Parts: sequence; structure tokens; C-alpha cells
Amino acid sequence: MTALPVITPTLVQRLSSTPRGARLARRLAVAQLDGWGYPHDSETTEAVALVVAELAANAVTHGRVPGRDFELRLARDADGIRIEVSDTRSECQPPSPGDVTPPSHLAESGRGLLLVDAVARCWEVVDRVPPPGKTVRALVAVPASFENVFDPAPNIHSRA
Repeated sequence: MTALPVITPTLVQRLSSTPRGARLARRLAVAQLDGWGYPHDSETTEAVALVVAELAANAVTHGRVPGRDFELRLARDADGIRIEVSDTRSECQPPSPGDVTPPSHLAESGRGLLLVDAVARCWEVVDRVPPPGKTVRALVAVPASFENVFDPAPNIHSRA
């Protein structure tokens, strides 16, 4: 008997490069996590929502090309929740992890990637496939309390 491949639950959605598209990306991410069994107020959902919100805001603010969408991808695997936000603007690259500098204390923006760096286990910027553009990838770790959240047959009679 051959083993079946592991299928990673995934969300892939193209969204308009507008503030409304960025808000929708965050809402879709929260809804997807709810579908995967993570409560709305869980640490994991809040972390993923923050990362998606920041990356989507950057995509529509700094990566916007008129008439082109950005793309959100979410996947769950053994390491946690993987987030990818792609846009079609190649010439405007964000700093790499470790190169993000804090803005001045009075600045009204410029903290998004610092938040991503603080919340995500790791993140990176890569060329978009297919070109043009870039993809920012981030991994949000899942706390041990959610290891069995996808157990297909939980014991409903057990008491915690």
C-alpha cells in the first residue's frame, strides 16, 4: 500500500491593492484560522492577524501597482502557520530581517516590520514566482496547547 501525501490546508486569495483589500486579508486570515480550529481570541489567531495586517498594509502602501492585485497565502504545517503576501512591485524592496531600523519616536509609521519581527518565529523577503514582484514570508509558531487541534476524532467524553 502506498502512503498518501500529506495535504497542507491552504488559503490562497488575490485581493485588490487597496486599504479595503488589506482589511479583507486580515479578516480572511482570522476566518481561515477559525475554520482550522483556532479560536478568535487565541494567541495564534492574534499573532497571525497582526502579521497579515502588517504585510497586507505594506503590500498596498509600498508594493501597489495600479491595476494589479496582491496575493495572500496561508498554510498550516508542523512548524506553525505560514503566511505569504505577494505584490507585483519589484523596485521597492523592504529591509531584510535584522536590517529593520526603528523609526523616530515621533514618526507615525514605520513599525510594521518591527512588529512582524517581534511576533513571527522568522520571516524573509524573496522574489515573487512568477515575476514581477516580491513575496514576504513569515512563520507564526503554534503553542503546544494547539498541537492536537486537528485531531479528527477527539475524545468528547474526556474532562480537562
